[in-house]
Amino acid sequence: MARVVILGSAAAVNDAQHDYTHFLLVGEQDTPILVDAGSNPLGKIKNLGIDDESLQDIILTHFHPDHVAGVPNMMMHMWLLGRKAPMRIYGLHHCINRIEDIMAAYGWLEWPNFFPVSFHRVSERDNVPLLENRDFRIHSFPVSHFVPTIGMRIENKHNGAVLGYGCDTEPCEGVRKIAKDVDVLIHEAAGPPPGHSTARQAAEIAREANAKSLYLIHYQVWNQDPTPLVSEAQEVFSGPVHLCKDYDEFEF
Repeated sequence: MARVVILGSAAAVNDAQHDYTHFLLVGEQDTPILVDAGSNPLGKIKNLGIDDESLQDIILTHFHPDHVAGVPNMMMHMWLLGRKAPMRIYGLHHCINRIEDIMAAYGWLEWPNFFPVSFHRVSERDNVPLLENRDFRIHSFPVSHFVPTIGMRIENKHNGAVLGYGCDTEPCEGVRKIAKDVDVLIHEAAGPPPGHSTARQAAEIAREANAKSLYLIHYQVWNQDPTPLVSEAQEVFSGPVHLCKDYDEFEF
């Protein structure tokens, strides 16, 4: 079975127990896929027993610090460890252009013997083929945030199960398309619009889209207890509701 490993669950203000929202897709046959990197995830990946050389695909959902600021440190970390394997980075033009600018500011092209990196720009439209390997087929959809942002439908090619990830978004048509009939919906619960959603709004989307289960992520943690978000969502969604926590794993 494919696994989702939650590496971070917090919104843009994290704390010692909750890192910024990012996660790992681990399949049965191919290399893992990292979604976002607000902080350097390599220590956590090492603790999972995964060699960073095997991490060759990174999807960046949008250009906000809590989703991309860890990329330069991660790249430097890999380079200093002598990485040789290639790296492929996917995202919207808005995001990838700025990541290239950041790396250029660090002078990464002058770092000797740097491993191969390729950037793959994704169109900002519905149901765009983003990435496919032996385990997953991933399509992206624009969602409604403060900067251009994508969510995803992720299909497990071995069993046909579908995971929807809304990323940072207020309720919108894009996230409803992502959520339609999914087995698992990972949806943010950072707070009311604009740009974000409450747990109740996430649950309304899950109910309307006929999602089978709801996983809340990207929630407020600073001097706040996020556990009531589950009961808030359960008021309107009758399926299973889970509060994602760092290092949680689940199959789909």
